[in-house]
Amino acid sequence: MIQHTLFVQFTEPIPEADLNQYLADLEHAAKSTGVLQTFAAQRHIPIPGEEQIPAFIATAVVQLGVADVEALGTLFAAPLVGDVFDTWRTRYPFKAAWANHEALA
Repeated sequence: MIQHTLFVQFTEPIPEADLNQYLADLEHAAKSTGVLQTFAAQRHIPIPGEEQIPAFIATAVVQLGVADVEALGTLFAAPLVGDVFDTWRTRYPFKAAWANHEALA
């Protein structure tokens, strides 16, 4: 199984309800591809002073599991997944970083 771990950093504050909806929309879009095997999402837990660190600090982390590289390609190419990113980016600008990897031990 391949894990696609996505780090999403909203560049402006996003209300909790909207973040929940973004994650739900992303899960729905990913499931609609027919290749998604697992989905998990969590919010970042901030610590005092971290905003002073010159680093990419995610608002949320999402992990999507698929069977293989072919399935990952299907997930990346899915129009509905792209639509979710485009729609939400117009509401709340965000940056993303990711890594594709095997399950962490």
